[in-house]
Amino acid sequence: MFDSFTAETLARMQFAFTVSFHIIFPAFSIGLASYLAVLNALWLRTGRQTYLTLFNYWKKIFAVAFGMGVVSGIVMSYQFGTNWSVFSDKTGPVLGPLMAYEVLSAFFLEAGFLGIMLFGRKRVGDKLHMFATAMVAFGTLMSATWILSVNSWMQTPAGYSINELGQFVPEDWFKIVFNPSFPYRLVHMVLAAYLTTALVVGATGALHLMRDSADKPARKMFSMAMWMLVVVAPMQIFMGDLHGLNTLEHQPAKVMAMEGHYDSHPDGAPLILFGIPNPDEKRIDYAIEIPKLSSLILKHDLNAPLDGLDTIPLEDQPPVEIVFWSFRVMVGLGFAMLGLGAWSLLWRIRGRLYDGIWLHRASFVMGPMGFVAVLAGWVTTEVGRQPFTVYGLLRTSDSLAPVDAPAVAASLIAFIVVYFFVFGAGTFYLLRMMNMPAATPHLGLKDGPIRTAGISQPKTQDLAKKEPSDV
Repeated sequence: MFDSFTAETLARMQFAFTVSFHIIFPAFSIGLASYLAVLNALWLRTGRQTYLTLFNYWKKIFAVAFGMGVVSGIVMSYQFGTNWSVFSDKTGPVLGPLMAYEVLSAFFLEAGFLGIMLFGRKRVGDKLHMFATAMVAFGTLMSATWILSVNSWMQTPAGYSINELGQFVPEDWFKIVFNPSFPYRLVHMVLAAYLTTALVVGATGALHLMRDSADKPARKMFSMAMWMLVVVAPMQIFMGDLHGLNTLEHQPAKVMAMEGHYDSHPDGAPLILFGIPNPDEKRIDYAIEIPKLSSLILKHDLNAPLDGLDTIPLEDQPPVEIVFWSFRVMVGLGFAMLGLGAWSLLWRIRGRLYDGIWLHRASFVMGPMGFVAVLAGWVTTEVGRQPFTVYGLLRTSDSLAPVDAPAVAASLIAFIVVYFFVFGAGTFYLLRMMNMPAATPHLGLKDGPIRTAGISQPKTQDLAKKEPSDV
């Protein structure tokens, strides 16, 4: 099946496959953890039962998604030692501590308070439970911060020197952590996580509104999700523009591939909307373009010159076909999210937010599109960095462990089979849970952890406020 592939290609395919599975779960759990903190705070402040109902509904979905994210992430760390041991040796003095900090601070923080958030309200009281929920949300954001710092350093390395063994060694930890692209990547990824969660919550609310437009929890979750789109989608587009300008400064070849600029444009570059990259002829066939708009976006000047891939050595150019299309998928879905948010705002003003059937259908269809956009953005980022693992300094071909292609192929096939079985079953279970109304008592899960012999059942308490007014 993989006889024609080299060990390097297979190792890259394996890491791309596993990271693609992994990234969708943190992208969901980062946003969902913050959403749970907001729901819990609103319940404590207002006493409205709807917020508590939604909190109990989404916390169980969060628990399953969080668990799958942890399991899928462990596999990738092993690949650094099996398939990419040279990369680990060269970059370990810099990246090793950063990844350790992620575990020791962010992940321990999440894991330490997760049980209290899920099962501890009756035991610790509302205030400490709220603190635990906030710490889980903060931990997910901290986890993203460390991981994005690692990835950003690989994109824009800073604060290092190279020793006699060819290893990157730290010189300035502040410059390493806060490298030139880190702030842009962090904000862009966190906003993407919030949009991804908003789309899933909105799709779930829309599904239940199509069944019963009077469903109060469905109304609330749909309304909150649409507000998130209205606020965050424009911010994401603006942040994406700033991120693109930063990428142009530090990784110009990536932007050239994203834009499809094989040739330099001394008098203003066009914005190529669509076309078919032709790597053999070094051009975009059947291009639909707007003259000079790319120069206006990237240089804020219609006539500003822009270099093309003809200024980059062929061996240093990224694969244009992949980057060109993944970038357009990401941007197109970003504008679709903006349009959905604007549509919901119009229907909200007209008082039709909960009975706009076509809005609900569109929201339901857009439910998984946040994951698609995240994957497309990740492909743009990582494939656009090629042929380097550490941009401009360490090539992917020089990062590979001394492994044989058949061994990597066998493990790749095993990953494909196991991942589709395990995570396919997990995703199916998540969808089943979302298909149930928010008022469903258990969603197939018990309300507490499994108890061993000798641990008594706690006394039940009425979690509703004394004045459970609803909206």
